[in-house]
Amino acid sequence: MPNILIIDDERSIRKTLSEILSYEGYKIDEAVDGEDGLKKFTSNLYDVVICDVKMPKMDGIEFLEKAKASNPDVPIIIISGHGNIELAVEAVKKGAFDYISKPPDLNRMLITLRNAMDRQTLVTETKVLKRKVSKVQDMVGDSNLIKKIKDTIEKVAPTDARILITGENGVGKELVAKWIHEKSNRNTGPMVEVNCAAIPSELIESELFGHEKGSFTSAIKQRIGKFEQANGGTLFLDEVGDMSLGAQAKVLRALQEGKITRVGADRDINVDVRVIAATNKDLLKEVDEKNFRLDLYHRLGVIIIHVPSLNERREDVPALVEYYLEIIASEYGQPKKLIDKNAMDALQEYNWSGNIRELRNVVERLVILSGKNILLSDIESYVSPKK
Repeated sequence: MPNILIIDDERSIRKTLSEILSYEGYKIDEAVDGEDGLKKFTSNLYDVVICDVKMPKMDGIEFLEKAKASNPDVPIIIISGHGNIELAVEAVKKGAFDYISKPPDLNRMLITLRNAMDRQTLVTETKVLKRKVSKVQDMVGDSNLIKKIKDTIEKVAPTDARILITGENGVGKELVAKWIHEKSNRNTGPMVEVNCAAIPSELIESELFGHEKGSFTSAIKQRIGKFEQANGGTLFLDEVGDMSLGAQAKVLRALQEGKITRVGADRDINVDVRVIAATNKDLLKEVDEKNFRLDLYHRLGVIIIHVPSLNERREDVPALVEYYLEIIASEYGQPKKLIDKNAMDALQEYNWSGNIRELRNVVERLVILSGKNILLSDIESYVSPKK
């Protein structure tokens, strides 16, 4: 049932509109002035707002500006008994869906409401579709640390320089790699990902370089490796610090010569691949412990991008929470939940040991378990419960 907020200081207008729209199947909430309306607007979810202009405490134009700053997607219909062209133009310029003079023509009001509902549905569907067709999710955040990463990506992406991305688990190293590929001259080619930590050491060479039929017991047919699959595009070596020394030597040769050899083959294959690597390990420490080749480290790390932990950029937490609230709402096919300021403050102070990955899981948990709005009590119950 669509939820409508009616804001008008005239009780008779509110009562008339409420009775008619309730009969038409809308759920109605009322506010006696702009200040009361804004409080309800920011605390609840509405499909459409009908708002008077001349009201005490806060007029309709001021409400319109503040409401659009809070949630620009909700259509707001302005009504006024002081109708004139200048006021109508000003309201539309500031984001009003439509302007109707008092006393409102009820047929026009109903048509305008249906059009507003249709537009709201189209806005939601468009956002979902854009997200589905988008190759890469947004890199959310305006902290100086994230701005620096974005700036570095803009500079290095158009080149073929090899890049090493470092940072803790869950900080978004893969997302950085995807944006580098997306903004590169290779974005029409494939981006092939390899999780070096997930492949047994005895199979990593076959995974990267491929193998010929019969080259070992289980090689029942020829296999094309990731280097060949990524030809003309980007190869992303995730958790490269977990790669075996034997595979490291072959990767080094591939980077030096632009050639690979399938396991069991006696001829080289030329490959044109840009390699981006990522790790949560200190590779120089791994070099000291003889677990990683120094020459490969220098080959991979022409450009080094360090992705900070979420605890290092807490100022980005509110934007990330709002982003995932919208994403998860669209995935579940439900309105986006609002979050109380005290609850947001608590999330900003939370110790994010799992970084972005943990934050997304927490937001999804809150969407599922909390009530209409996410409150501080929900954070205390579902995020950091007291022992």
